[in-house]
Amino acid sequence: MRHRGAARRLGALALVLGLVSAGVPAAAHAAPVALFPVLSASEDGCLASTRVPETPPALGELQSTAAWEITKGAGVVVAVVDSGVAPNPHLDASVLPGINLVPDGTDATARTDIYGHGTVIAGQIAAQIIPKSGVQGLAPDAKILPIRVFAGTSDQLKDAGFGPNTARMANGIRIAADLGAQIINVSMSTTAEDGDLSSAVAYARERGSLVIASAGNRDSEAAVEEDDSDGVRYPAGFRGAIGVAATNESGTVTSASIRGSHVKLSAPGQAIASSWPQGGDCVVSGDKPATSYAAAYVSAAAALVASAHPDETPDQWAYRLEVTAVRGQPDARSNTSGWGVVQPYDAIVLVPGSGLRGPSSPFVRSTASPEPTGTPAPVSIAVGPGPDAAAITTATGIGVGALVLLGAIGTMAVFVSRRRDDTVSRRPAPTGRGLYGDDTAG
Repeated sequence: MRHRGAARRLGALALVLGLVSAGVPAAAHAAPVALFPVLSASEDGCLASTRVPETPPALGELQSTAAWEITKGAGVVVAVVDSGVAPNPHLDASVLPGINLVPDGTDATARTDIYGHGTVIAGQIAAQIIPKSGVQGLAPDAKILPIRVFAGTSDQLKDAGFGPNTARMANGIRIAADLGAQIINVSMSTTAEDGDLSSAVAYARERGSLVIASAGNRDSEAAVEEDDSDGVRYPAGFRGAIGVAATNESGTVTSASIRGSHVKLSAPGQAIASSWPQGGDCVVSGDKPATSYAAAYVSAAAALVASAHPDETPDQWAYRLEVTAVRGQPDARSNTSGWGVVQPYDAIVLVPGSGLRGPSSPFVRSTASPEPTGTPAPVSIAVGPGPDAAAITTATGIGVGALVLLGAIGTMAVFVSRRRDDTVSRRPAPTGRGLYGDDTAG
């Protein structure tokens, strides 16, 4: 159900502004969230001038050449709910003005990333080719909407209220859906079955957005409340989300990935070549696979599917990805790898119908008894409701940040949001409208 006006969008953001201007970190008591460590530039040798000449090996595993004959993701917006997205030449044409929910006085449009995580994720999805570099995203024509929900994972940042938590994550998911993102990447996980986070995923699904989330890592940068045992992680475990496990360089899901019923798909997660906050390229997660980066590739695959099938629903996009994934047993999903390794081209060209082996199909309608001849069928109309860094800017800049964010929001309100019919959750042609007035056809 989609009643999507600027008033509703601004109402959600006004609450954030109120928290920011008051100097109160949003959701200070929320549950902690686990992330995979990101190497610093000094440790990994990744600088502004660093270029990785080779094409990311994952692109070959993910049928990129065949998929790109059909679409490269044009018309689709992928929200990256993460640590922000820093400027990088790979992303100059890909990143839209975003929203910063962290009250640390940094850029209001989420173009600050001191941790690096979000910039890597964005590059995996939509990095474009630049001279002397082979780095490219799986959906290079998609747009990235950064939603900054944490600054980093150091004790200093956590104590200041700037670390990852479920409440700010939930808020970010809602805002991403309100701003029209078809795909929402959340490369974070928690053991907390948080009601607010569950509601946010449901809200996004209702508004036509598909949430892709990491399944969780065995050795994560976790808070003390987290553990490394197998079991469901969230938001991946909520209905309406796809949980993603990570494969290694041999295409196998290893013990580094958390296992559980929340795992729906797998994708490459090791030796990831992508964009880096300093402006160059970087290869991350070289020693073991990480589900954060696997989730990013599934988000990119979902963007390709959404671009090719703009009139379908998030459930139908998810089905295409799951039923065509490569697995040993066609009828079986496993807690290790889900329905298998995602195959974007196969998902795009799938002709849905009865008899396909795997997950239940949202394309196959139940056979209800027909209405008596000559008797008009009743019609009900559902009416929707009305409208790792040593230095970090402290909260002294929060008030200024709030004013900047308010101005950004005022500008954003002039754009027309892509909206869905109130009674049928279907996606219009992939014009990108509803965000920034981009009418580029898919």
